[in-house]
Amino acid sequence: MQNVTDRTRNPFGMQPDCPSFVPGYGDANADFHVIGDHPGVHGGLEDGVPFTGEPWSPRFLGALTDGGLLASVDRGEPGEDDDPDPDDDPDPVDDPDPVDDPDPVDVDRTFLSYLHMCLPDGEPTPASYDDMERYFDAELRAIAAHVLLPVGARATDHVLRQYTARAWKTDLDMDALHGEELLGAGWLVLPIKDPATWDAGDDDELIEALRRLQSTDFRRESDLGRFIAGNDPYLVR
Repeated sequence: MQNVTDRTRNPFGMQPDCPSFVPGYGDANADFHVIGDHPGVHGGLEDGVPFTGEPWSPRFLGALTDGGLLASVDRGEPGEDDDPDPDDDPDPVDDPDPVDDPDPVDVDRTFLSYLHMCLPDGEPTPASYDDMERYFDAELRAIAAHVLLPVGARATDHVLRQYTARAWKTDLDMDALHGEELLGAGWLVLPIKDPATWDAGDDDELIEALRRLQSTDFRRESDLGRFIAGNDPYLVR
């Protein structure tokens, strides 16, 4: 399959009607789609990249990197000096070759996005989530990843209700669901406990689950070649 775009930042040009939002970021032909709640919960406004800018971001993104879903990530620890002594650096006006800061996340077969990409004023209402659903669903179906990785209880509940037939028989216990593989309707679902509530070992558990998943044939594909002339396979997600 070929990428429809090589853009990683907002590859589909989403423009919701709100002053601040964090659109999807990553590989437009991703195998893995990591799904969060909204910027007020999971961050991203400063860099425009989901799951960045929070105290737990280095640990969470580091686990995705060590698990093989990201190529690299800025693992700077929270609390680092963001305003160093100006005498230690050259005056940016005199810098002959200024370079923009690189993206904090280097994606590899992975797409990151939110159920509610707009920054809400307080907690989003059910009507607001319903309104933002069109943007999320459009990104999800355009990406057509093989594996959905909802982060936190709200995203997990939404994915289970909308994209599997398991919601009615699945207890929304994120400690129990963390890193567990669940079959959906065309997707494999691997829920992730909200990183703000991770205990010791939760990152190692996720890393192990991601590595185990990728050691198997996780792809959700059907061969429609039998319906067309010739003997070549025609794989669709």
